[in-house]
Amino acid sequence: MSVTIEQRSCADNTAEELLVGVDRRGAVAYLTLNRANKYNALSRAMMASLKEALANLASDPDVRVVVLAAEGKAFSAGHDLTEMGPDTDIEDLRALFAACTDLMLTIRHLPQPVIARVQGVATAAGCQLVAMCDLAIASSDARFAVSGINLGLFCSTPSVALSRNVSQKVALEMLLTGEFIDAATARERGLVNRVVPLELLDAEVDRLAASIAGKSRAAIAAGKRLFYEQLELPIEAAYARASEVMACNATFDDAREGIVRFTKRIR
Repeated sequence: MSVTIEQRSCADNTAEELLVGVDRRGAVAYLTLNRANKYNALSRAMMASLKEALANLASDPDVRVVVLAAEGKAFSAGHDLTEMGPDTDIEDLRALFAACTDLMLTIRHLPQPVIARVQGVATAAGCQLVAMCDLAIASSDARFAVSGINLGLFCSTPSVALSRNVSQKVALEMLLTGEFIDAATARERGLVNRVVPLELLDAEVDRLAASIAGKSRAAIAAGKRLFYEQLELPIEAAYARASEVMACNATFDDAREGIVRFTKRIR
């Protein structure tokens, strides 16, 4: 099933900009940013459409994995700077970045793992979007930067996601220089999981998504939530929380059945 999230133009009721495509393929949902002519810049409307699509999938028991992709030559060039011009007041800017934060946390709180399918450039909030996804596969031509500093604007909100993917010194170098890194470097530094030639990108994403989709949905959801919770805790509290989650997980039907199957095989 394929549907599209639509955003209507306020200036012209007959005009429509199709911002986020939603394509269901079995247990995997593919969300596609669709502003190729604007390098998939994250306008307010784009962020709202993407959040809506994610929220709709969160409660769907048939969706096991979400893939976040983009049309065109760029994954995302970051925020739409036309919405941050000199006439934009501080309250509007606060609302803009609050909406961005809300979108990023929607990805984090989604029960399904989210895989970024990255081609071309991912800059500023576009790089942040990749960093917030649970996994990422990039084409060999992909490039990454948090380049706001080149405009006199430190990428503060992207720094939150970036610093949780790569080491502090690596993150600060990217944030302070605004320089691009290539896909191979992004993999070495932990920003993406895999790098493949562009012509193999879809197949590699599909393989990873299928591998995860075949696992217990309940266990994956509990495990994703626990993984991020424990990262923010001292080690003693992290182990306590992990022990409780694992004990509860062991009572799930999927786990009980899996344990029985395994123990029968080794007898």
